[in-house]
Amino acid sequence: MSGISIITDSTADLSRELVARYGITVVPLTVVFGQDTYRDGADIDTKRLFELVEQNNELPKTSSPSPEVFRSVFEKAVADGRQALYIGISSRFSSSVQNASLAAGTLPDGQARVFDSANLSTGIAQLVLYARDLVSQGRQMDEILTALEAARPRVRTSFKLDRLDYMHMGGRCTGVQTLLSSVLKIRPVISVVDGGMIVAGRVRGSSRKSLDWMMDRFKEDVRKGLVKEDRVFLTHTGVHEDAVYMAQRVREIMPEMKEILETSAGSVIGSHCGPGTIGILYMLN
Repeated sequence: MSGISIITDSTADLSRELVARYGITVVPLTVVFGQDTYRDGADIDTKRLFELVEQNNELPKTSSPSPEVFRSVFEKAVADGRQALYIGISSRFSSSVQNASLAAGTLPDGQARVFDSANLSTGIAQLVLYARDLVSQGRQMDEILTALEAARPRVRTSFKLDRLDYMHMGGRCTGVQTLLSSVLKIRPVISVVDGGMIVAGRVRGSSRKSLDWMMDRFKEDVRKGLVKEDRVFLTHTGVHEDAVYMAQRVREIMPEMKEILETSAGSVIGSHCGPGTIGILYMLN
């Protein structure tokens, strides 16, 4: 048995089945509506989140696990002589990596290590499962961290937003942008680059057109021989039918892909992107 435990947080949007299969420890972020506090992925999911947003007409506050929470998780992980490796959401989106680093610093040197994924959702999960694969191969901590550093910029994360009112409520776009997007039926496609989000495209028309926009870029990467054939994630906020369509396209474009994994976005990710969001997340060679 390897001496390294892999830990991530709830924003990695790993399904319970994947968490169990790979033996991953997940630390939940917190979602707060007024006086009510929920643990992301444990006490609340996106369906309930969207219901509460409609009732309250405002977004919840979200918060990272405290250093004390991370310290407790790390201490448990290393109690049997193992090392702990936490792979967390981009430090540009959350203080989780910072808090985890503070906690790791209180343990004896090298027992707990922290890696900034510079990503979100199953873009994090790509690195988490890659690290787990390396652990299974018997790699040591420093080797895994070096491999993760090389892999980090090779994660491709793109997702289309179906509506901008959540971004508007969260202060990430203006009311004019929201109105124009609604009237003109423009759906932005967001990509993660260097740990932050950029608008990679603005697709006018049906939702299916924005799905095809993302799949065309996946197809181009495949044509160039760039895509690793291990796994691709299709992660969404309640649009299973879109995931079915995109999975079919993935099989047509890259039949050798070993795993096509559909997962639901958690309530923290959902609070930022809103209903109707779906993304495709994969790694390059």
